[in-house]
Amino acid sequence: MLRLLWIAVVAAVFGLPSSAWADGLVSELKIGALYHDVPGLWSGFQVERQAVDINAEIDFHPLWSSESSSILPAIGGTYNPDGQTSHGYADVRWKITPSPIWYLTFGIGAAFNNGQTDLVDYSRKALGSHILFHPSVELGLNLDAHNNVSVYFEHMSNGNLATYNEGMDDIGVRYGYRF
Repeated sequence: MLRLLWIAVVAAVFGLPSSAWADGLVSELKIGALYHDVPGLWSGFQVERQAVDINAEIDFHPLWSSESSSILPAIGGTYNPDGQTSHGYADVRWKITPSPIWYLTFGIGAAFNNGQTDLVDYSRKALGSHILFHPSVELGLNLDAHNNVSVYFEHMSNGNLATYNEGMDDIGVRYGYRF
């Protein structure tokens, strides 16, 4: 199921009609590499096999904006090529741009994952649910009018709404291209 979501995200990025870019529906595309299930951050407990995840994201035109901040929707996915937990997400982001050089983004949304919900396989996390909260933080540097690089952190958790709630943290770097 998650593989289909990942394919849908990639198809949306590369198959979106050019009018979507020109009309301002999509404002930015991002791709990056994240360290899978980083121990010792927000969630500890059982740690999945360490690997590099591939993250891709579409940021849409802001719903609201001012000179120094905006609120925008985003969809994306983080794929683990080693068969560990992968997920797709839909977030609302608050992007703060105190200067033309850098930005800070806080996000909250929902993620759908292919991880295990109960403690069955001790090499995988028990996430408690396939639908999880998805808070994120990004600190970015604008290289020019179109290109940026950032450090991105994402967390997934059910917020103690299920028996198991091991949570998962990913952190890494991303490249973004603004239209």
